[in-house]
Amino acid sequence: MPRAVIITGPGFQDHDVVYTYYRLREALFDVDIATKTDPATGHGIHVIGRYGVPVPLDKTAGEPIAFGELAAEGSVETYDLVVLTGGYEAPDRVRQEGVVKDFVRAMDHAGKVVAGLCHGPWIMISAGIMRDRRACAYIGMRDDMVHAGADVIDADIVVDDNIVTCSYYGEVGAFMKTVLTLVQERTRTEVPRMKPPTASVGSFRSSRTGYDQNSWVPLPNLHAGPA
Repeated sequence: MPRAVIITGPGFQDHDVVYTYYRLREALFDVDIATKTDPATGHGIHVIGRYGVPVPLDKTAGEPIAFGELAAEGSVETYDLVVLTGGYEAPDRVRQEGVVKDFVRAMDHAGKVVAGLCHGPWIMISAGIMRDRRACAYIGMRDDMVHAGADVIDADIVVDDNIVTCSYYGEVGAFMKTVLTLVQERTRTEVPRMKPPTASVGSFRSSRTGYDQNSWVPLPNLHAGPA
C-alpha cells in the first residue's frame, strides 16, 4: 500500500487538508497527517483550520503524528509522497520547523514526490529545493518563489520531475489527479481511476496531466482571486 504524509499546522486551509486526505484514502493510500509535537502526548498537536475543521478529521483518522517522527531513521523510505497544504498561517508556521525542512529536502533528494498546494510551497522554498525548478505560485507568494530561484510559470499546476506545485486551492481536484498519476508512474503503484470528467472547462483542464517523469506540465491559470 502506498503511503503519504500531509504536513500542516494551525490555521490550515480547510479545503486543502480535507480534500487531499480523503482523496488519498479513496486511492487506498495509508495517510498520516503531521503536526507540531505535543509534549503532553508525544503525538502531533490537534489543530483547527481557518474555517473550523479539526485535525483529526474524523473518528477513524487516528492521532496526527509529531513532526519529530519525520526525523526518525527510515522515515523517507516509509513515504512515497509528501503533501504540503496551504492556508497562509499554517505553512508560515511549519516552514520554521527545521525537522520539517530536513524531511522535505530528504524526500526531494530521494526522488519522492513533493507536492505543494497554494501557500504550501512556502515550505518547499524554505527547504531550499526550488532553485532551478519550474513551478507555479499563488499570486501572494510569487515573488518568494522567484527569489528562491524557481522558473515561475503562469499556470494552475506545474510538474517538474518529482515536484508538483499548484497555485490555487480551487484546482485541488486537478492537483490530486496529477499527484496520484505521478506517484503511480514513479512507484508503479496501481491507483484507482477516477470517473471520466464531464464536458466542462474545469474538467477539460483537469484532464491535461499526461507527462513523463522528466517533464513539466503547465496548466492555464484562470484565477486571479485570493486564496
